[in-house]
Amino acid sequence: MHGAYHGEYKVPGGKLVVVDLDTEDGVLRNVRVAGDFFLEPDEAILAIDHALEGAPADTDAVGLAARIDAALPPDTRMFGLTSEGVGVAVRRALAHATDWTDYDWQLIHEPAQSPALHMALDEVLTAEVAAGRRPPTLRVWEWGAPAVVIGSFQSLRNEVDPAAAERHGIQVVRRISGGGAMFIEPGNTITYSLSVPDALVQGLSFTDSYAYLDDWVLGALGDMGVRAWYQPLNDIATDAGKIAGAAQKRIVTGQGAVLHHVTMAYDIDADKMTEVLRIGREKLSDKGTKSAKKRVDPLRRQTGLPRETVIERMIASFRGRYGLSEGHVTEDELTRAKELAESKFGTAEWTARVP
Repeated sequence: MHGAYHGEYKVPGGKLVVVDLDTEDGVLRNVRVAGDFFLEPDEAILAIDHALEGAPADTDAVGLAARIDAALPPDTRMFGLTSEGVGVAVRRALAHATDWTDYDWQLIHEPAQSPALHMALDEVLTAEVAAGRRPPTLRVWEWGAPAVVIGSFQSLRNEVDPAAAERHGIQVVRRISGGGAMFIEPGNTITYSLSVPDALVQGLSFTDSYAYLDDWVLGALGDMGVRAWYQPLNDIATDAGKIAGAAQKRIVTGQGAVLHHVTMAYDIDADKMTEVLRIGREKLSDKGTKSAKKRVDPLRRQTGLPRETVIERMIASFRGRYGLSEGHVTEDELTRAKELAESKFGTAEWTARVP
């Protein structure tokens, strides 16, 4: 029987944690933790409940985890479970967070679009989700031209060699989310966006929301034989190197929404990338490598599958987990996106807003 608050959280790379609780006079009461994780010894589950009982209701996930760690028997072993994961589940319960399966997800996978129009579609579709006029959406991109996509706050001159970009016919666009530059070639890149209600990530820290929204694709990659994991803050990595980078933008109008988009390297022309991108030694030094070429290990080599098959299997994995109906960009959304591409994302003023 659920308490007044019910929260669920799948630990990244682990198992589901479920928390039911009440609150009284600003503290947690009647806390019950459950899930499909593994925990030894048996009494450790009671220790977790007791540790949370009476905790101030405004305690963050880290503080709740500290209470749990202090109360666990010394020989406790957790499998698919972390103390902080329990803390996050509590925060999501108190925030009345929603779950993936609470929504009717829509897929948009349409013919190739220009880089500027892709930037605009991300903004328009996420704003529509925030306004409640569009269901949560998975959009898989097809690129109409090679591009460099720089983060919202990056310096254009510091990131891109304009002569090399022009020589290779590469457009430069700036997205609305932060993060680093992405080198795009249509046949070598897999990009997708999630436009989700803010309620889906309630109770999660900014960092935790990345791991939470990336978890499904880790499962999809695993099904294709690729052992991948989330690497804070915004990378997806394997033993052989980075394969993807994520970025987010929060929309605060209406009911609120989150744009979470990911670019994955299916294949890569590393020589061309290092000509076009100004990747400095300092940026690479914290990655434990001397060469940008060694930082990225494409999915083509790791899966042995055609790009189209990788995309099909990713979509099928999402559909199997959460359900997914076929959708499209509406005429109104496309009209607004085209206007935005022309007035904002295709302009020198926006692209060079941080020179």
